Amino acid sequence: MKDASPQTIYLKDYTPFGFTVESVELTFRLAPHATRVLSKIRFAPNPEATDRTFFLHGEDLRLISARIDGREVNPELSDRGLTCAVPERAFTWEAEVEIDPANNTALEGLYMSSGMYCTQCEAEGFRKITFYPDRPDVMSVFTVRIEGDLPVMLSNGNKAGQGAGWAEWHDPWPKPAYLFALVAGDLVNHPDSFTTGSGRAVELNIWVRPGDLHKCAFGMEALKRSMTWDEEVYGREYDLDIFNIVAVDDFNMGAMENNGLNIFNSSAVLASPETATDANFERIEAIIAHEYFHNWTGNRITCRDWFQLCLKEGLTVFRDAQFTSDVRSAPVKRIGDVMDLRGRQFPEDNGPLSHPVRPESFQEINNFYTATVYEKGAEVIGMLKRLVGEEAYYKAVELYFERHDGDAATIEDWLKVFEDTTGRDLGQFKRWYSQSGTPRLTVEEAWEPGETGAEGVPASRPPSRDLAAEQGASDDSKGSQGAPDQVRGAAREQASGGAAPTGGGTYTLTFRQETRPTPGQEEKLPQVIPIAVGLLGPNGAEVRPTEVLEMTQAEQSFRFTGLATKPVPSILRDFSAPVVLDRSLTSTENAFLLAHDTDPFNRWEAGRNLARATLLDMATGDARPDGDYLDGLTAVLRDRGLDPALRAQMLALPTQSEIAQMQHDRGQTPDPEAIYTAHETLKLRMAEHLQDLLPVLYAENQIEAPYRPDADQASKRDLSTAVLGLLSRIDGGAQAAQQYARADNMTLQLSALAGLLIAGKGEAELEAFQQQWKDDRLVMDKWFGLQVSHAAPARAAEVAERLTRHPDFTLTNPNRFRAVLGALGMNHAGFHHGSGKGYALVADKLIALDAKNPQTTARMCALFQTWRRYDASRQAHARAALERIAATPGLSRDTTEMVTRMLAGA
Repeated sequence: MKDASPQTIYLKDYTPFGFTVESVELTFRLAPHATRVLSKIRFAPNPEATDRTFFLHGEDLRLISARIDGREVNPELSDRGLTCAVPERAFTWEAEVEIDPANNTALEGLYMSSGMYCTQCEAEGFRKITFYPDRPDVMSVFTVRIEGDLPVMLSNGNKAGQGAGWAEWHDPWPKPAYLFALVAGDLVNHPDSFTTGSGRAVELNIWVRPGDLHKCAFGMEALKRSMTWDEEVYGREYDLDIFNIVAVDDFNMGAMENNGLNIFNSSAVLASPETATDANFERIEAIIAHEYFHNWTGNRITCRDWFQLCLKEGLTVFRDAQFTSDVRSAPVKRIGDVMDLRGRQFPEDNGPLSHPVRPESFQEINNFYTATVYEKGAEVIGMLKRLVGEEAYYKAVELYFERHDGDAATIEDWLKVFEDTTGRDLGQFKRWYSQSGTPRLTVEEAWEPGETGAEGVPASRPPSRDLAAEQGASDDSKGSQGAPDQVRGAAREQASGGAAPTGGGTYTLTFRQETRPTPGQEEKLPQVIPIAVGLLGPNGAEVRPTEVLEMTQAEQSFRFTGLATKPVPSILRDFSAPVVLDRSLTSTENAFLLAHDTDPFNRWEAGRNLARATLLDMATGDARPDGDYLDGLTAVLRDRGLDPALRAQMLALPTQSEIAQMQHDRGQTPDPEAIYTAHETLKLRMAEHLQDLLPVLYAENQIEAPYRPDADQASKRDLSTAVLGLLSRIDGGAQAAQQYARADNMTLQLSALAGLLIAGKGEAELEAFQQQWKDDRLVMDKWFGLQVSHAAPARAAEVAERLTRHPDFTLTNPNRFRAVLGALGMNHAGFHHGSGKGYALVADKLIALDAKNPQTTARMCALFQTWRRYDASRQAHARAALERIAATPGLSRDTTEMVTRMLAGA
């Protein structure tokens, strides 16, 4: 376990390591409690470094011997590593250490999972394997020998040789230690092959425990689709002779992109129709793509230091989102990403855990694998692409690959290729990386009818004014990305391919941006915000297609000229920037956009706005659902031209946490139980309002063909599942019971079980489900989680506590822990119940887990991050839980940092 004396690391203090590493040779002599690791590393003085202190990281290692150029040395040891006097020339360092994989419950470094040896080295796990400069800017070629009695022994790169009791691997591409990987165990493989665009044959394998082989086919096809897509879209070809994936039960993350040997949490790669839902299949496809895409955006080009984590993760998340949009439904993918951003990243951005996409400091880097780094980091890439355009984006990325292949790069390197390619100054845009918090946009509109001249040519009028300048915008708020006042005229419209409207009217949108203070950042500067806007006519026809406005000032106006009538604006199309748009729209205006908007995202957003307004009213005493919302929803559901998955998204209500945050933003104190009641009441009213349509939709979206996890079938099941959830509220679970009885795949079986629980039934089916799937660990995770997520608020903590006493519950498996305690955290009214029982139970389990797995503990602490938005009684319960965690003797530095940040200012 790591000590709890945190040391703050600052970006500004970066200095290169004093030595380069020319080569690394490792030998592993495997034994569960006494694995010996022999290292032979060639060091040379780094001419770019000024500090030549020879310090090697190392934790939980027993040093057997150390030599420099064959001579025994006695280094000075600490709990963080060792220091030693070394020659002022190139030299060879050799060391032998002993480690205990079987007792490594932290799942960092080399550990054991169900008899299998496995590694996880990102971010700083390699220091638990041997003494090494464990930092991402130290890159070298690795040769690895594994000795043991296990049938399969794998490492990075290409296989260099094997024999009875040993295997050797060589990775020809220099890599940092965090990308090192080793797996050894009794495994079987699902093999395949891939031929690259240049004609090279690549051997592919997915390695699993015996009994899981039938769950590999989809993952293999997803891998090959990813390899093809990366060649076709980004021109990136795989660079080794073999690509291995290994499924591991005990894994803190979803997966890890180690060169040529990707290690996956079993839940992120194993799937069959009988055991995995459509959502599981889509998640597996996306994660496999993500880890494969890292081969270039993360491996061949890595990050100079951990402050640049968003460089590899944000870019790769953006790339995997592009992939999913191409192979599935782009609008549905975009909506799902924004829901995730709002559900996880916005609360992080506006709470005690707020930090920039590129943090300025950290105490424990594991705590910065966050939604801000990943999801907001991807949004920043998307904004950059919108600003420079499709062609310039791919040209700049190609230059990035050419210029930095083999480098440990920085955000500055990334932005520089765009500046060099486009000639733009991205200095102001860079604030997205350094400034935390979610910008809030307000908008005002103005309409000036004009006189129309001959043949519809607008009559002459005075020049438009620079409203932002008149309001006193500071010089600092100006940027080169766009002029303060941008006039959009008929000629520009014709050039973009749209039809020039006839009329002399001028329509003006005035935006204001504000980012509220966040921890450590009181003052916020204006950011570059791409605002995608389209204009609709009174009859719903699009009179101006989507155009990206570049906002660079605190206040800025944009004019559209040559319009015949006042338009209806569709603002922030495709969610063109990660901001909160404060826009006062009536229910009638939202209903119009819901019916007519040509942008799928904003059509969904209009429905979401109606649902939010309805829930906010109902949570504060108005029990009448908005009629415009229910009527608009009916119209959308009847539109058979819409993707069924998009219609299913329309049926999904804003989360209870989202409504709580909206109330908090308005200065109100959220009542989780009142919000829960509003949710349940609205769902019942929706079911009653749609009762004649629901059976029709359900029947239309039943599939007679054999199960396929493709987008077409999954889309229909998405809608039928959403419909079943509403039907179960008015038919007593009758349809759900029928579906459960005939279900031949997990999607249907699990959604039917959920429908029964919604109807207040399902006890017999829960027991039957457990008996059917008790030997499948991943399906049982679903069984655990379903019960907690559907528990009534007053009973949620009780249900979760009972399940933690179930014989199949274990603290040491992250998947099972998250299935129960994570589900409780997501049960908004249950976790935040006024009794404080949810807070107390989660605190109890986090304290117990911290001694075994600090990384998972620290990440689960984030469940408490919104505790200050509730009433005084709930705050007292939450504070007591956090203080109890903080006072735990020997608390890890991972968890100490998280709890300290959440308690700061309490």
